[in-house]
Order: sequence, then structure tokens, then C-alpha cells
Amino acid sequence: MKKYITIGLLIGIIGLSGCEDDLNQEPIGVLTQEQVDLTPTLTGMENQTKSAYMLLSNTLNIMGSWDWTGGLVFQNDIVLQDIGSDDMQKKWIIDGDQTWMDEINSFTFTTTNGGPNGLWRYNYEGIKRANTVIQHCNNPQIESITGITTERKNQLLAECLFLRSYYYFALVTNFGGVPLILEPVTDINTAFELAARTDEATIFDQLRSDLDQAASLLPNTKYSSSTEQWRVSKGAAIALHAKIELYSENWTAVPGLVDQLSGLGFGLNANYFDAFRQSSEFNENEDIFVFDHQNNAAPLRGNGLCAVMGWGFFAPTQNFLDEFEENDPRKFYTVDVPNQNVNKLLGSLDGTFKGNDDAPVNKIYIRYADCLLWKAEALLNSGDTAGAVTIINQVRNRARTTVAADGSTPPAGTLPDRSSAADANQVRQWLIHERRVELGFESQRLLDLKRWGIAQQVLDGQGINFQEKHMLYPIPQSDVNATAGTLTQNPGY
Repeated sequence: MKKYITIGLLIGIIGLSGCEDDLNQEPIGVLTQEQVDLTPTLTGMENQTKSAYMLLSNTLNIMGSWDWTGGLVFQNDIVLQDIGSDDMQKKWIIDGDQTWMDEINSFTFTTTNGGPNGLWRYNYEGIKRANTVIQHCNNPQIESITGITTERKNQLLAECLFLRSYYYFALVTNFGGVPLILEPVTDINTAFELAARTDEATIFDQLRSDLDQAASLLPNTKYSSSTEQWRVSKGAAIALHAKIELYSENWTAVPGLVDQLSGLGFGLNANYFDAFRQSSEFNENEDIFVFDHQNNAAPLRGNGLCAVMGWGFFAPTQNFLDEFEENDPRKFYTVDVPNQNVNKLLGSLDGTFKGNDDAPVNKIYIRYADCLLWKAEALLNSGDTAGAVTIINQVRNRARTTVAADGSTPPAGTLPDRSSAADANQVRQWLIHERRVELGFESQRLLDLKRWGIAQQVLDGQGINFQEKHMLYPIPQSDVNATAGTLTQNPGY
């Protein structure tokens, strides 16, 4: 068996429950541990950092070969957060294809469902790759060994600290406390020791520390690289820190973090769709962190979700469509119902890239409008209802002044301002509404419903059997079994 143990956590990707052949398979696009650890080079560190980004991509089959039931064909956040919410259904025409997605939609899934399994393995694989780079960068001899400059070492360290934090944020918000692994795992005994779960508060504290360090190492500019704008920036580290404080209900910390973003060059675009338009990528002001999909790259780096949409996947629920107010241009910019195009995900308004498994459409993970609404929520929960309304109106104003797809301007009276005199309960309902229509199909909805404590109320009201146990997804049962109970399952599963 090779020293490098290909693991998703330490067990899921370590493959303890699989055969020896599985353990000998190298993850796609990543160097072996022998190559990286025994002879670290500048090229190796650069490639390993790039490989750590790859688990955020929607490039098809980077974790296997058409393993649909294992949830490994593409990143599963769209399945768990959008199909799992009241915004999206699996397909425009309901059929028997990929029934594991239907189980997510109806909350009838079990501990072997591919959705949680895929999310677990993608994120732990990303953590594994980031940990290797972090370990090298923390080696006091690495500059003399590889010739890397201090500036470049700090850049790669900051990127991987952010990436590891992002992957852990996804794990904690979906599974609760999970094993916290901060160094490469190179032997089975250590893997078993690390399989025990760490509580959420401790993990969040680690992420705060990592993100603060990342922000301190990154330049005070919108992009950390003028030629590779996709790389993690100071704004990305600050924004993810703000999101952690939001989820921790540390309301007083959120506004100050969000306020730093405008000083780095981020803001609302004049046109809502510019954040998603493929031709506007890296030439707009709103996207803070994206995965940079590219076509004709080697290895492949295209957005495979565009191919999946060509097969009829990802359609809006009627309940989601009904949420939009009259003449709100965000509705069409999100989804073109007559032509069955999810414009926001395709990065186009005419179906361009639909059916293309190598599409150059970026995946947006953090954008400024989302951050503004975090600030509004924090202000509301701190008692500043007027301040929250001001931000909600800022987002609404951008929407109503956005030129519609046909070149027209929404008529007068569209999306009127909310009243700053409203009480907190009313403002909260406005905020819930605004996040849904502003951020639809951006993998935020179910997480929002859960942290607001209204998931059961909202989903049960639509005939979806959401239960208390569904506040967390189940950990893949194969990983629980492989640790002989050291890794415990979430309650109710």
C-alpha cells in the first residue's frame, strides 16, 4: 500500500472499507504523497494548491467515473441545498432517473444516499490536498529546499488556509461536528485516532484563526493576482469569516467584516445578471469568490452542470416562481421557464452552454449581495431594524433599476422600498423573502431555513416530510462502520 492514503475524510477517502485496489488509486490531478513529501518542489507546491481548488469545481467525474449513486459525478451542494429545499426540483419532467436525488427532495433518504456521501468525500478530499500545502509552507526550510519566495509561499499558504476553511464550513453546516484534521494523514493508526468528532464551536474557532491568518497574508486588493483573478483574495477570507460569525450568531462581528469588502473594490453591479454572465467574468464588482471553470483546459476544468442541464436537470418549483413580485427582473435572470433554461447557472440568456460538459461558466460561491444581506440580518438581530431595512432596500433598488433582458426598464412601482418603521417581525419576513429571490439556485436556501429554525414549518407546509433529524445530513454509513463506531452517526439515522 502506498504511503499516501487516498481518503475523503480519513476513512471515506482513506478507503478502509474498500479493497486494496481502491487504496492504490491516485486522486485525479494530484501528486502522490511520496512525490510531494520526499522531494518538494516549487512546481509541486503550485500544482498541489491548484488541485486543492478542484474540489470546488463542477467538472464532471473528478472523483470517479459516472458514480451517480455515490454522488460523485459533480459537487453536490446544488442537490443538498437547492433540490433539498422548496426552490428546486430534480428535473423539468419528473422521471425515475437518479432516484437518490428524489429522496433528497422528499427527505426520505437514508445513511447510504449519494448526496451526503458525495459532499463528505469532496470536502475531505479538498481538506487533504490543502493540508499538504499548508504543511510545506509551515516548514521553516521550504524556501531553501524549493526556491519559493516568501511572498509566493505566503500566497499559497493563505489560499490553502481559506480553502480548508471553506471545506470545513460546508462539512459543519451539513453534518455538525466532524473530525478536525489539520495535517496530512499518512498511517492507519493516526486515521483512527482522528476519526472522533470535534464540536462545531471548536471547529469554527479554528476557521476564524485560519481566515485571519489568510487575510493578513493576502494583498489589500480586489484580486490577489492580476493575471489569475480566480485565486483566493483578502476579500474572500474576510467574507467567509463574516459568514462564520453569522452562523455562530455573533451578530456584532458581522457588520464590521462586511464593511471591509467595499474598501477592497467589491460592490453591487448595476445590472443583476452581470454577476452571472459568462462574458462579464472578472470584469464586474460583485463576485468575491468563484471557481474559475475553463473550456479546453488540460486537465479538464469545464462546468459540467451545463451538461446536466442539457439532460433536463434542475427546474424551479412553482412555489419558488410565485415568490417573485410582479416585474422583478431577477425572476427571468434566474430561470427562463418557457425555454427550460436556468439562466443564472448557464451564464447566458439564450441557452448558450446548455448541454456542454466543458462550459467556461464560473461557479459563484460568495458574492457581495449575499454579504450585504448577512449584515442586514446581523443588524436586525442586534435591534437595528432601520439599518436592516436600509440594506434590504439597497438590494431591491439594484433589482428594480436593472435593465430587463429585453432591454426595458421595470415599470414605476416595481419592488417599492420597505418601510423603515416596520417592526422586527415584519422586517424578518422581508429579509427571508429577499434572500430567496436574490439568491435563488445559489445553494443557500436550505441552509437559511435551517439556521432560521423554520425549515420544518416551511417545508412541512408544502407537503415535504422534514423532521428534526434532517437539521443535519447523515454521515456516510460506510465511514461510520469503517471506524468501528469511533466516528458516530448523527441522531435519528
